[in-house]
Amino acid sequence: MKINVIGVPIFWGSDRAGVDYGPDKLREVEVVNVIKKNNHTVYDLGNIHVPGVSIEDKYASHESMKYLDPIVEVNTNLAHQVYNAVVAGNFPFVVGGDHSLGLGSIAGTSKHYDDLAVIWVDAHGDINTHETSPTGNVHGMPLAASMGLGHSKLTDLYYEGRKISPENVYIIGARDLDEGELQLIDELKLNVWTTKDVQELGIEKIMEDLHNMLKEKSTDHVHLSFDIDCLDSELVPGTGTPVHDGMTVAEAKYLLKYLMETKIVKSMDFVELNTMLDKDETTAKIAIDLIDWTFRYLE
Repeated sequence: MKINVIGVPIFWGSDRAGVDYGPDKLREVEVVNVIKKNNHTVYDLGNIHVPGVSIEDKYASHESMKYLDPIVEVNTNLAHQVYNAVVAGNFPFVVGGDHSLGLGSIAGTSKHYDDLAVIWVDAHGDINTHETSPTGNVHGMPLAASMGLGHSKLTDLYYEGRKISPENVYIIGARDLDEGELQLIDELKLNVWTTKDVQELGIEKIMEDLHNMLKEKSTDHVHLSFDIDCLDSELVPGTGTPVHDGMTVAEAKYLLKYLMETKIVKSMDFVELNTMLDKDETTAKIAIDLIDWTFRYLE
């Protein structure tokens, strides 16, 4: 398959420096060659331009959301790159950077596939809005905005209107959910499997149930957004919002292999590698191993 690697060196969404070095760190450990050796053609499109912004100006474009306008600018450009990739029949692999980039990757993919489903693998729900967020960090809002919830600058990014239906959202590995997110999950009846569910039901059962739900809806187009903090914090010190009691590497690999073998994943994010927090490249090594594993099963 033809893979477009798109780096997004942004930390405005997390307000914690270090994650912006993620894309170049993965290139340093030869992410392009790792993907190529799995019989793919790889186009490294470099990094999306991220404008410089003074920390003192983080609230310049909104009273409670940090760096709103720069995040919108970056994600609008990302959305267009992702859209061009899927139109061309290529697979956009978006490397972060923080999870605010999900705004752009989902917008770009959904512009081409109007029945898009999103599988969000993350310790967090990322379904806050500017009204519910306890931090004002936009990396906690992309999934809500993609469902049309929140500020219009986020919900109407790249094109007007919501990008995905709540019934087509599947969250796996959540274990650090804010009160507003819990209320939204209940109101919208979102499909959520917590890490406790993974431990009690088994990742095999969860993936089988999820796939059956997709087949019942005849959903053939999926965007996979993978945050490395879905893994237990002992395994991945190099991420900005680590949470204990997370998934194992084996569970993550089962999920990735299963989804890639369905052949319905059309685009993917890989986010939140923070090189400034990493220890002896532990997280970078796990990240590259997971990427190798993923593209081994993508056809």
